[in-house]
Amino acid sequence: MTSHLNITDIDDKGLKKVWSVAEFAKRYRLDSEEESRLLKLLGPFASQQELLMNASRAPRFR
Repeated sequence: MTSHLNITDIDDKGLKKVWSVAEFAKRYRLDSEEESRLLKLLGPFASQQELLMNASRAPRFR
């Protein structure tokens, strides 16, 4: 059985922000090796949560 949905009835709480892996790497200052690792792992686009959980940056020492 099907029913009609109004666009106004659908809320966007479940929507995730999708990033380009290249844009994410540039914004978070990841090196090219880490960017290529993320591209292999996730593909060209991924959710912000996936990128944040899988990205690793070298620690910045003083």
